[in-house]
Amino acid sequence: MSSTARNRSTAAWWATFGSLTLLAAPVDAAQLLWGDTHLHSSNSFDAFLNRNMSADPATAYRYAKGLSVIHPFHRARVQIETPLDFLVVADHAEYLGVFRHIIERGIPVDDLGLIDTLRAWYIEYWIANVIEEDSGREAFNTFLPEPTSVEEAAANPPSSIVPASNRMSKTVWDEASHTADLYNEPGRFTALIGWEWSSIPSGANLHRVVFTSSDASVTQKFLPMSSADSMYPEDLWKWLDETSARTGAEFVAIPHNSNISKGYMFSEKTLRGAPFSAEIARQRARLEPVAEATQFKGDSETHPELSPDDPFADFETYPHYIQNYSSPYEANAGDYIRSALRRGLAIEERIGFNPYRFGLVGSTDSHSGLASAEEPNFWGKMARDSIPENKAQLWRGDSGPSGWSMSASGLAAVWALENTREAILEAFRRREVYATTGPRIAVQVYGGWDFDAADAVARDVAAAGASRGVPMGGELATAPPNGAPSLLIKTLKDPKGANLDRVQVVKGWIDDTGGTHERVYDVAWAGGRVLARDGSLPAVGNTVDPATATYTNEIGSSGLATVWRDPDFDPVRSAFYYLRVLEIPTPRHSVFDAIALGLDATEIQAPWWIQERAYTSPIWYRP
Repeated sequence: MSSTARNRSTAAWWATFGSLTLLAAPVDAAQLLWGDTHLHSSNSFDAFLNRNMSADPATAYRYAKGLSVIHPFHRARVQIETPLDFLVVADHAEYLGVFRHIIERGIPVDDLGLIDTLRAWYIEYWIANVIEEDSGREAFNTFLPEPTSVEEAAANPPSSIVPASNRMSKTVWDEASHTADLYNEPGRFTALIGWEWSSIPSGANLHRVVFTSSDASVTQKFLPMSSADSMYPEDLWKWLDETSARTGAEFVAIPHNSNISKGYMFSEKTLRGAPFSAEIARQRARLEPVAEATQFKGDSETHPELSPDDPFADFETYPHYIQNYSSPYEANAGDYIRSALRRGLAIEERIGFNPYRFGLVGSTDSHSGLASAEEPNFWGKMARDSIPENKAQLWRGDSGPSGWSMSASGLAAVWALENTREAILEAFRRREVYATTGPRIAVQVYGGWDFDAADAVARDVAAAGASRGVPMGGELATAPPNGAPSLLIKTLKDPKGANLDRVQVVKGWIDDTGGTHERVYDVAWAGGRVLARDGSLPAVGNTVDPATATYTNEIGSSGLATVWRDPDFDPVRSAFYYLRVLEIPTPRHSVFDAIALGLDATEIQAPWWIQERAYTSPIWYRP
């Protein structure tokens, strides 16, 4: 366990609010670790083209550890407020480090023919001009797939237009792997080696972040698979299995940013159009045990059109596809976490296995090299979006997103036995992880059959939870006679942050006809509020002052605990349960910018307050 203040152990975290007797360190001494599994450095071509030409992997690790660094765009000294426990630098495998290599070292032409040598010189000249003219955002479109159908685009992956791309990428990959080893400090800070497989057929975001517990001696035996090799997720899974067998590396792949996947991320079929087989479903669930529920490009839990009875569904909604030729945004059940979990129940009913039995994490997708998921300390998605004037500008003239469209989100919370590469990967595999939109809200939840009110006030939550139930990410077997799932729930606010508003249980289930359903239950809340007859709970209030970007903790609670028993349980039908924990409203990053610009924060084209939250990995019931 870490003994430093910057890497709080679980015991130290609970001790911060020890008098509340709300949470306890698990009996197996697991730690609650906080990290980012989706961070881009200057080795990502789109980051480099958008003015991150200096925040390399070493800079990213230093920032995550709490050291001050130089911002790659405005060159000021910046520093994270609360350091992380782990980080995955997940640069795009496509053109990995190529543009940075071209500018700093040129294209190696010693073994190229005449035509490719001439082409290399032209590309060097072109890249230099793109950088000089600051036209990287326009140049980015050059590297996107052609606007054909998703299926046609997937079958025809684009090849590199840069000679010797793989040679340069292998050099950069080996250097980045070595850097990760240098910054990896078992027990104090974990630098996980990874990359992003960036499949984007016709603008459908099917990206996966991949990381391994291996060190550089193993990862330097391969070059990460890119979407130029294949845009089909099944081919990625096959490659991961084959590479694991050849090198001994163990991998976890994380589907990310599913809200702009055009319905393909969690489809009812494979991208090749074939129905899921039990074999493919098992392979996907094994290699993709976790999905990214929230990040800079919006929240992927659910959408108001998919969950019309959920008043909190319209949260950081991001209605912008990556390529601007796309039709207006349409929410699809294949785009969102909750509908995917429901869809998984229906697929399991047909084929006997659920491909969408996954846990949840949040991460940033920052391209500035800075894991900045803190609202007052948010440095934008791209390096150029770090200053208020640029954040306020639309990316595509009179349409598309701006820096204010982005969300300063999120974080991956991991219950790991120790802060090491191996322990973190194992926590992902057993899905004992959860997502927050940035705050470090501590959450424990166990599912069982006989938890009672006394367990909710016990000091040692894990003793009762582990002995009589399963943690988040686990599965409950066939119900005992007259039994119903009970959830043992304990939560604690971020010690530096806002009070909590409420805890909700989100339930999904399948009926006798194969249809799926969802319901949100308010199960614990702050203050003297009372549920209405329709089951709704009044709002907690809002203390945010848009003129000063301040709030108070005079409302809400520092922690909430309860035992909830499903009142609508059907023992013969499969179901899932996950928690959504809401903070009281706090100032959004856009209000800090508005005030700095001398604007009225209530009149800008962006929200000026936010209700941050946590999403736990589900617990499944399988009869």
